[in-house]
Amino acid sequence: MIPKSIVENATESLPAQLLESYAAGSSFFFASPRRTLLARGTFATVPHTRGEDALERLPGSVRNVLDAARQADHDIPVVVGAVPFDGTVPAQLVVPMTIQRAGPLVFDAASPVHRPLGAHYTVQPVPEPAAYLHGVERALTLMQSGPLRKVVLSRSLHLHAAAPIDLPQLLRNLAWRNPSGYTFAVDLPPEADGTTGARTLIGASPELLVSRSGFQVLANPLAGSAARSPDLVEDQKRAQALLTSPKDLHEHAVVIDAVAEALRPYCKTLDVPAGPSLVSTATMWHLSTRITGELADPSISSLTLAAALHPTPAVCGYPTRLAHEAIGSIEPFERGYYTGAVGWCDASGDGQWAVTIRCAEADARTLRLFAGAGIVAGSRPESELAETEAKFRTMLQAMGLGQGAEVQR
Repeated sequence: MIPKSIVENATESLPAQLLESYAAGSSFFFASPRRTLLARGTFATVPHTRGEDALERLPGSVRNVLDAARQADHDIPVVVGAVPFDGTVPAQLVVPMTIQRAGPLVFDAASPVHRPLGAHYTVQPVPEPAAYLHGVERALTLMQSGPLRKVVLSRSLHLHAAAPIDLPQLLRNLAWRNPSGYTFAVDLPPEADGTTGARTLIGASPELLVSRSGFQVLANPLAGSAARSPDLVEDQKRAQALLTSPKDLHEHAVVIDAVAEALRPYCKTLDVPAGPSLVSTATMWHLSTRITGELADPSISSLTLAAALHPTPAVCGYPTRLAHEAIGSIEPFERGYYTGAVGWCDASGDGQWAVTIRCAEADARTLRLFAGAGIVAGSRPESELAETEAKFRTMLQAMGLGQGAEVQR
């Protein structure tokens, strides 16, 4: 049951006001197609754990913290925050001091909420495009010589600005450009080595990892992508080509099979559509499957489900262990919270967790953007590189690049 204080806030706060009230360094913001949430302050922090079994232990740690918060008469029994890709960094989850909810964000076509940041940036690709192509070739070689069926390889762009970055405006731009996705901003601690100050994980993901509402469970994995075109005829041609692409349909099937297999032990019914549908963002077409189920045990929380699913083959690969090893040997950086999960879970177990893609880690004057592509048999390195370039556009366009901002190599 949602706490009374949260329900009351829902009637008093308009979604746009919550977006306008976001302040980097002291807020958590999460907007989904159904609701908008703004949390402030920190009442309690879920203890940090690392290691291979960190994700398995996380739901129990969250339950203990929420129980302690209720015993302390804190009437906001909700955790919010981000889960990393793996156990090399800890989850960043807190019980906030206050939380407000409202309905979905809706923008008028003439809304002034979107404004280019107007900054000048220098950019450093990590790895360089040629090195990424070589990495895809290495992944394809691994598939030819062993049981690896898919691996997701990522790239990063490091952007440096001459002036402080306006993160609240960047969040507004992301929300305005991606109304059907999951827009988020999460406070992160400084890097352990002291190279950065406080950081923010910010982005607009198109993909729901899992949600739970009562006994109802929903997962909406995306796998198989094509860049949008400004030409309407070409755009539709690309969409239909994606829907019939053997390579992309195979990539999608690998993900759907794994998600369904992970959810079945927790559900007494599970509905998996026979084939994917198309969904779009401002920059990409995706193959999408909405998997719905009914929980067998009401004690299973949304975070428990997220931990069982994460990482899906959509962000890691398959088999998971082999794909994770390939990522570690090929990618020249640690992913951190990229391809993790971001969202919330309350004391009843209800919650929403989006896959942390189309995002960046930001501090005062730098942004580290991420994008990846799923490599399967039949992948072409040049096409996978182009896919990552298209996926970067979600963040780049929200930053105003090509709309008054400047990138220099």
